[in-house]
Amino acid sequence: MSELGLAAPGSVRASLDQCVKCTICESACPVMEVTDLFLGPKTLGPQAERFRTGDRSPDHSVDYCSSCGICTRVCPQGVRIAEINSQARAQLKVDQGSRFRDQLLARPDVMGRMARPVAPVFNWAMGSPVLRAAGQRVLGIHRSAPVPQATSRTFEYRLRRRPRRAAGQRIVFFYGCSTNYFEPRLGEMTIAVLEHNGFQVEVPRQGCCGLPLQSNGLYPAAREYVRRLTAQLSEGGLAGLDVVATSTSCGLMLKREAIEILGVEDRPVRELAARTYDLFEFLRDRHERGELRTDFVGVPLTVAYHAACQQQNQQIGKPALDILSLVPGLKVVELDRSCCGTAGTYGTKAEKYDIAMRVGAPLFADIQEARPDLVLCEGETCRWQISHATGLPTAHPVEILYKAYGGR
Repeated sequence: MSELGLAAPGSVRASLDQCVKCTICESACPVMEVTDLFLGPKTLGPQAERFRTGDRSPDHSVDYCSSCGICTRVCPQGVRIAEINSQARAQLKVDQGSRFRDQLLARPDVMGRMARPVAPVFNWAMGSPVLRAAGQRVLGIHRSAPVPQATSRTFEYRLRRRPRRAAGQRIVFFYGCSTNYFEPRLGEMTIAVLEHNGFQVEVPRQGCCGLPLQSNGLYPAAREYVRRLTAQLSEGGLAGLDVVATSTSCGLMLKREAIEILGVEDRPVRELAARTYDLFEFLRDRHERGELRTDFVGVPLTVAYHAACQQQNQQIGKPALDILSLVPGLKVVELDRSCCGTAGTYGTKAEKYDIAMRVGAPLFADIQEARPDLVLCEGETCRWQISHATGLPTAHPVEILYKAYGGR
């Protein structure tokens, strides 16, 4: 796999020698459970990897892996199964090429910039059954897959009009593509919560982290994206400051995946990884130090909380639950399911939409049984998938914290 410039032996690929073929990963795989199109994480990962030499291309079935990372998380031997499968998918794209659809879906920053000037038309088109059916035939994007609402006033635009607070400890906010182009209010609430806790929030102009490119097997472009973002989040006097991310998938990309999967070993990328935090991980650390403000007002709601796969893959527990437990009047129902199925762009593809819905079915049933007022999740595509499947409103947990601080 030298064409990809993958991580050196001793990290991802070398871990396959620890595989004892116990099949725990296959028992836990949510995709394998609902379809026989995916032959399984062990079969296509460590087992097949031993024989991928020379010009032998990976089995096409590996493209049905959703990259949820559950197999790696449950492996008792520490085999990097999901990472091996991700690299095999990338080799498949090198050997066989990638579809225009995948190139498009893998660039949310490009889609967001294209949709912004014509946001009302874009939103109308995405709600048109006729146009969505045409999109499925022409592009291979499923007609029923959830699509976020574009906004003509991005987070970056709103930020220019917002008064700047120049006091307190400086931190950097990594807001991500979805906040900028589709959920700008999330960015505003995050800044308000951080400022209420005494932080001076620096928000440099920034682009995509490259995770959608990586998950679609487009490694060279993903490396360019993550290196560019690293420079943006470290420019000027920002180098050395803590970076706080609201998207758990984007945060994981900076923390680990750029290094471990893409093999980007640049010193700036490693330094950024060491100082990047999930928002609620950051807030929980402050609470444990006695530094988090707890002047909360009551929030009389019943909410269900789902920890997205990428949040669980950070191996930080569920810090949002720790912080939300401090909010008076709030009843939180923890949902103990592994995956909603959508896995970023995976569930939007015509050939994978039904698989994604079947994977998420147990979670959707648990949510309906809980009958919450609101479903909370840090993963943006997970929120869109859950709303689509259940008809219930969803939000990032920071919205509850914002309300608990009285909307200040």
